[in-house]
Amino acid sequence: MESEKCRVLLCAIDKGSITAAAEAMGYTISGVSRMMAALEAEVGFPLLRRSREGVTPTNECCRLLPSFREMVAQAEQCRQIAGEVRGLVSGTVAIGTFSSVATHWLPNMIGAFQKDYPNIDFDILMGTYPEIEQWVMQGRADCGFLHLPTRADLKTVCLAQDELMAVLPEDHPLAALEKIPASALAEQPFILLDKAGERDRDVMQVFERAGIVPKVRFTTLDDYAVMSMVEHGLGVSILPKLILRRIPYRVALRPLEQPVFRQVRCGAERRNLRPGGVPCFSIPFSFPTASVRRVRD
Repeated sequence: MESEKCRVLLCAIDKGSITAAAEAMGYTISGVSRMMAALEAEVGFPLLRRSREGVTPTNECCRLLPSFREMVAQAEQCRQIAGEVRGLVSGTVAIGTFSSVATHWLPNMIGAFQKDYPNIDFDILMGTYPEIEQWVMQGRADCGFLHLPTRADLKTVCLAQDELMAVLPEDHPLAALEKIPASALAEQPFILLDKAGERDRDVMQVFERAGIVPKVRFTTLDDYAVMSMVEHGLGVSILPKLILRRIPYRVALRPLEQPVFRQVRCGAERRNLRPGGVPCFSIPFSFPTASVRRVRD
């Protein structure tokens, strides 16, 4: 069984489309279809369900996915080690991340990393905390930006303490305060991040510690939608300082009366932290400082 066919299959599943997989991997659509047909003939049953919406794995394929991913990872590892023997570190590093890190940190991190490893390519996967953790465990991502608590078989390093800030309409009465009590925010219509049914744990803990429940009027999965809704006077919110850098929205930002920080961590599966190969777990150490710091304006 050829690892390249497995790699194309995984790409088609991850992107949900034969066409998208062909574009991403530099094949023709007919070429990808032939590889899928050959792979299905080899295993003896269909691997993909095809519909107008795209492709999804069959139940039988789902049972094989961990083995397919391991085969592709091992083939990539062999390619990387062969490159090292030739004196050339190369390969692709997949990073699971969320919007604030992807926007404000990753460009500098990757730029610094590529000075030492110019032949490394990157695949940036955007998702929620649970999705990123799952990608790392499945091997779809080599490392990911995570939130505690994580699984015991993931090794994480803390990169920064990101302060949570109250986000208010500019003309809101609370904007006159230097620091905002959680109890005051709980009395206002509240706009809450809710990604894939996963309510923002950091924000909810602000209210839980105070023993109060916010009046959640709106939920959305997009940080910038929250800011726009606040700007238009639909409510107030709490967001991490990192995502609030260089924003175009006319909102007032104030610290909480009782400061709360989220830890920005990068994690990888322990068994993948091997010597040699693409040093993906050193990417977070391309951060401007080697020690944990607080996010600043």
